[in-house]
Amino acid sequence: MKSEKGITLTSVTIYVIGMTIVVGIIVLISRFFYSNVENTSENIDPAVEYTKFNSFFSDEVNHQNIKILEIAGEEENGNYIVFDNGVQYTFIEENQGIYRNQVKIAKNVTKCNFSSRIQNGKRIVTVSMKIGNMQRENTYTLQI
Repeated sequence: MKSEKGITLTSVTIYVIGMTIVVGIIVLISRFFYSNVENTSENIDPAVEYTKFNSFFSDEVNHQNIKILEIAGEEENGNYIVFDNGVQYTFIEENQGIYRNQVKIAKNVTKCNFSSRIQNGKRIVTVSMKIGNMQRENTYTLQI
């Protein structure tokens, strides 16, 4: 009787074909996944970016006894604002982003101006910005 130890050429061929099919399916799924991740990261919703900025900034101006130390070019519109608690909001045109200290909180911002004035004993801060195709202007009131 002949010993049936080992693996035949037919079974090796079947294993190779099976593994090739499995690897091909994994490659297709991976390519589909990574192309969708790339597409998702390119789509920036202006409303979401504005909401992120607005939530941070609203929280800042609603602190008790918060004061503005500096706005870039106090007489004119500036691209940064500094509060007395050490927090600074900066618009950097080259990056198209707004930063809270060193953390980017909004992206795809093409224009952002901070300005302030005193009206009826209160300091009014106006932030006008353009994110993508959306133009927004908001006013915030601080107690003096």
